[in-house]
Amino acid sequence: MKKILSLGIALLGFLQANAQLSAINENFNSFSGIPENGWTGKFSSMAGTPPPMFLIAGDEDRAIQTYAGGVPNADIYLISPEIVAPDGSKTLSFQAAKSEGSAGNGTIEAGLVSDPNDMSTFVSLGTATSLSSEDYQNITVNVPSSTSTYIVFKFHSVAPHTAMQIDNVVYGSAMAVSEINASSDIKFAITSDNSTIQFISKNYTVNGVQIYSANGQKITNGKVNNNTFNISTLKTGIYFIVIETTNGAVVKSKFLKK
Repeated sequence: MKKILSLGIALLGFLQANAQLSAINENFNSFSGIPENGWTGKFSSMAGTPPPMFLIAGDEDRAIQTYAGGVPNADIYLISPEIVAPDGSKTLSFQAAKSEGSAGNGTIEAGLVSDPNDMSTFVSLGTATSLSSEDYQNITVNVPSSTSTYIVFKFHSVAPHTAMQIDNVVYGSAMAVSEINASSDIKFAITSDNSTIQFISKNYTVNGVQIYSANGQKITNGKVNNNTFNISTLKTGIYFIVIETTNGAVVKSKFLKK
């Protein structure tokens, strides 16, 4: 998973209408539990010792983990904040895996519900994905037009003490998903002598950058060579940076030149 250096803060904002989100970009790194930040959960059964529960996996790079407790064939539902009713133009992507030390395998299935308190309103967005490995799977589904306004992830365990986890949930248009995924994956740090930006990414190749002053004036731009870009001529201050990848994704962020 992600190794965090000194990161730029992605400047991505999403429109809201009546507290409904038009897009979601959640890596759960700020979470300490469920419910939090509009995310809630439901269990199909509370029987068993211990009962099903939500946990936080990881330290700095966190994920939401479901644990079946002593319940076989448990259904655990992770529910998103309320979204604007889907119009059919957006996709949902996320990563999921069986947790380390899990006593069994399970499945994850994305869907929509109209009532976050009633999982009988769950409508699947595709077939369930088997989680039998600790390696994350990248899953993407189309979200059709619907009046339901909650995204739900249904975890089904096949044995007691099954643990599964989910990370990097992105809901938005095709271009938004590309940009958001890039913003989650591309990391950068300033070298100790403040002369160079170093980029790190597992899934993207950084092609070029544009750098702007705090008042919006373009200061410099150029190609990135060997995942580095020289900033030795920049004065001390805060700068905005536009990072461009070879596949067309664009990430906007900022950094401090000391």
